[in-house]
Amino acid sequence: MSETKNIMDYDTVALDEGKKAVVIIDQTLLPGQTKLIELKTAQEIWDAIYLLKVRGAPAIGVAAAMGIYVLSLEIDTEDFGDFYTEFCRYKDYLDSARPTAVNLSWALRRMERVALKAGRDEKRSVEEVKEILHQEALRIRDEDIEVCRKIGEYGLDLVKPGDGILTHCNAGQLATIKYGTATAPIYLGQERGYHFHVFADETRPLLQGARLTAFELSSAGVDVTLICDNMSASVMSKGLVNAVFVGCDRVAANGDTANKIGTSVVAAVAKYYGVPVYICAPTSTIDMETPTGEQIKIEQRPETEVTEMWYRERMAPEGVKVYNPAFDVTNHELIAGIITEYGVARAPYTESLKEIMERKAGK
Repeated sequence: MSETKNIMDYDTVALDEGKKAVVIIDQTLLPGQTKLIELKTAQEIWDAIYLLKVRGAPAIGVAAAMGIYVLSLEIDTEDFGDFYTEFCRYKDYLDSARPTAVNLSWALRRMERVALKAGRDEKRSVEEVKEILHQEALRIRDEDIEVCRKIGEYGLDLVKPGDGILTHCNAGQLATIKYGTATAPIYLGQERGYHFHVFADETRPLLQGARLTAFELSSAGVDVTLICDNMSASVMSKGLVNAVFVGCDRVAANGDTANKIGTSVVAAVAKYYGVPVYICAPTSTIDMETPTGEQIKIEQRPETEVTEMWYRERMAPEGVKVYNPAFDVTNHELIAGIITEYGVARAPYTESLKEIMERKAGK
């Protein structure tokens, strides 16, 4: 791709109508190479999600919605029953790609619901069902942009110009369609002259803070400093951090949140130094069916991501055991607030999250 084009100018996930393909930035190649790839088959879409070519809960949801629509175009039948059987086969396969991010199953279930309503309840033709799926996928994409902007507005009210902000992993534009979740207040502040200074944790084991967050923030002109994961206490002890903004992949009903491994450490350190931790969570990531963080399934990643993936030569002894969970769970007691598109939930989260979800249902 052209070196003169800024990473912020690309769509994280898009639909190519003519080629009947989901188009994504291959994030495994960033920041060294910006490459767009086309996903047309179930295997290609599954691999892109599993291998983190597309990642970040909201972006995964959009990719899944667009992906199941693209796959529906390949179902060659005029009988809705046969169509639905094949649709569910594709849906279940895509849903198996990653277990922790609730947006994946959320988006696929939402697409299934509109297909059932149109085909079974309203007796629409299969071609009409496919078009309804098309429009729903685009709607999910547009909603993501608006949701992130609202999270940014609510988050911006919690900080002031000149503040230092620490973030972990990548919950930026590359994890969504625009603005990001945890970075949405940062980008809106950038537009309004807030002059934040951001500390981005490198975020092991996949270095998504170093490769992605630092990359996109610096590309957008934000004052950002990359730090190693074990440096959060150092910058907080010096008074350089006024707030922590992170994203998440799932929020339990009690406010426990699953985010990239190391988030719970940041939250514990922040609690000690009196720095508020805010979870930026679209309501699509809130799982009221999961009572606490103990029930959240944590994805285990390959050991090679720790021992050799980022090095010219292997950096750990052969045969050493590796524990490599992709996420950890941050206890709700360490969280100052959960920022959603419907406002900021505060403790007790069992009540405030329920109120927010009821507000969403009654909008």
